[in-house]
Amino acid sequence: MLEKFKPLTLFFFFLVVMSAPLLAQETELTNNRASLFKYSLIIGASVITLAAAAGIFGQAKAISSACEGISRNPNSGPHIRFLLIFGLVLIETLVIYALLISIIILMVKWGQYT
Repeated sequence: MLEKFKPLTLFFFFLVVMSAPLLAQETELTNNRASLFKYSLIIGASVITLAAAAGIFGQAKAISSACEGISRNPNSGPHIRFLLIFGLVLIETLVIYALLISIIILMVKWGQYT
């Protein structure tokens, strides 16, 4: 039972550890701007964390299925290998898009135009 909650517990632990410096800093930002900045950091980190986790699970499943397919029918190895690499490229591209979105979220100067 504890093994099922171990990744979730580690995620929340690292979330708390990574957000601790944000809560300890004293800045000259107003309350609205400071809270928007904190939320943008949490959202940006969550986006890239979830995208990376989904990409890792997708890549692991794709590699596992490709190895299984090649072992069942070795003659179709080149076709399966091509489709595997193509699928891995698409999965990695989605993770890179999520990284770009999180960087945009983190780099926006929240509250500048208020």
